[in-house]
Amino acid sequence: MYLIAFSIIALVIVVAQLLIQEHLDTQLDDARIVNISGRQRMLGQKMVKELLYAAHSQSREARLHSLKILRKDIDTFQVAHAYLQKQFRKHRNLSNATSPLETFFSQVEQSHKQLVMACTELQHTLAKNPDLGADYFGDKIDYLQQLERRFLQEMDATVLTYDEISLQKISVLKQKEYVLFSILLLVLFLELIFLVRPASRHLKEVVEDLVVTKKEAQDNLVEVETLHELKEKSLQELKGLSYAIDNAALFASITREGSLVHISKKFSRLLGIKDRSSGNSFFELLQLDAGEQQTIMGILKGKGRSIWNGELRVSNAENQPLWLDMSIIPMNQVNAHQRILILCTDITERKASQQEIDLLNEQRFKEQVDLQKTQASQIVNAQEEERNRIAKDIHDGIGQMLTALKFNLESINVSHVDAAALKVTRLKELLGNLIKEVRAVTFNLTPPELRDYGIVPALNKLTGQLSKLTGKNVLFENKTDFSGRFDSLVEINLYRVVQEAVNNALKYAQSNYILVQLNHSASMLSIVVDDDGIGFDRAYFEKKKEEGMGLFFMKERIHYINGRFFISSTAKKGTRITINISLEQMLS
Repeated sequence: MYLIAFSIIALVIVVAQLLIQEHLDTQLDDARIVNISGRQRMLGQKMVKELLYAAHSQSREARLHSLKILRKDIDTFQVAHAYLQKQFRKHRNLSNATSPLETFFSQVEQSHKQLVMACTELQHTLAKNPDLGADYFGDKIDYLQQLERRFLQEMDATVLTYDEISLQKISVLKQKEYVLFSILLLVLFLELIFLVRPASRHLKEVVEDLVVTKKEAQDNLVEVETLHELKEKSLQELKGLSYAIDNAALFASITREGSLVHISKKFSRLLGIKDRSSGNSFFELLQLDAGEQQTIMGILKGKGRSIWNGELRVSNAENQPLWLDMSIIPMNQVNAHQRILILCTDITERKASQQEIDLLNEQRFKEQVDLQKTQASQIVNAQEEERNRIAKDIHDGIGQMLTALKFNLESINVSHVDAAALKVTRLKELLGNLIKEVRAVTFNLTPPELRDYGIVPALNKLTGQLSKLTGKNVLFENKTDFSGRFDSLVEINLYRVVQEAVNNALKYAQSNYILVQLNHSASMLSIVVDDDGIGFDRAYFEKKKEEGMGLFFMKERIHYINGRFFISSTAKKGTRITINISLEQMLS
């Protein structure tokens, strides 16, 4: 029934398409005839106009030119009419031509012949006598215009008839389409009533049965899967436990007397035991010494039920030492003697690593002690050198000035007023130089600007004095106008490091230009000391692992105040020392 219904629908669609295609072909043929008819009307009018232009033309050349065009138009007019006749005869049956159309077409053909004959006659006359006047063509032109009007009227009647015929064809086609569409709707309605409704009802019943069956099957499947999962889970747990105990764990079960009941494969492989049969003494297999065996047996036979854990040094069958982290766990069994569970962990590698770590720590501690001794010796030497320098400055400068002052005082003779006045003047000069020398020594020890005003004025004073004393260009630049204060320990250490860097540049680097720059941001203070001295090859000193006392103390001071110290130098290209400290931690 489905096949019959779909076949009827397909047949209706195919028939409708064939009718439409046939009508379209007919419409194309009718349109072609109408187009040719319209062209004939145009050519008829054009011939008459050309003939009128030639008859009334005053110029011989213009008349001859018009006659030439007229001859071509006449030929084209005849060829087109012949093609129109051919098309009319060819599509007469398709056009469903009636007797009025036949009559109209016969009249058009007669008018065409008369119009062609009249135009041809006048064309020949003008061709033979190009100089004829316009009066000669008066009646002939009137006759020609009458033929033209009649030809156009007949062509219009033919075209209108074709139009009516086309409208009739369209109307017939619409009726056929309505009939086919009604048949299609009827077939679809019958299919809905007699096929779709019973089939959908049956399908609904089948689906309902399938849903009930599916629900029952799903419920059964859930139960089966649950049971299967429980079974698989239990099986996997048993397998995992068995594997862990026998292959992955150092496990043994013994009696309270120390006899072996069971030992895992991994434990037996570790100890090199080939015979895993029960009854052997477990502690003999471990090759414990007598003292340790007595201790363990005392634990096993004790009345306590607590778990014991400890580290034991044992030996395998090849007398190789092993370290075990052992746990002894008492277990109660119903209707059987008490068993002891032994769980162990191989810590041999950890013990070896621990021994290596202890050895390394011992070596590191010894190196640290040696380093501290060396540093203490360097500090003592530096302190002695500083004391010697201060003593030398006081002895060579202040001491000699005091001696000269004493001799001048003793040599004053009040009876000689002029000589005494000169010596007093000399004493004033000596006393002034003595005061300057004392100030210089005290400034080198602890500059008062550092204590009173902070690091910036102290560095400015330091560079200014060194520039005056040495004659070198020692400059200070506070690039960011820093004016903050630090803790006194921070300021004195910063000052001493910069002082040491500048002194090294003057004393060892043979520098002529030294620039101390101070920069700061929201979180960091940076002091940079640049010089144009001879520099040094830092890679050489790093390779030899040698470092001067000044550089050592500079690093230690900066490290003490939680700062960072950088030194960059190249031979014959000067040296740069950079000091960075955190402002967030240091500002007071």
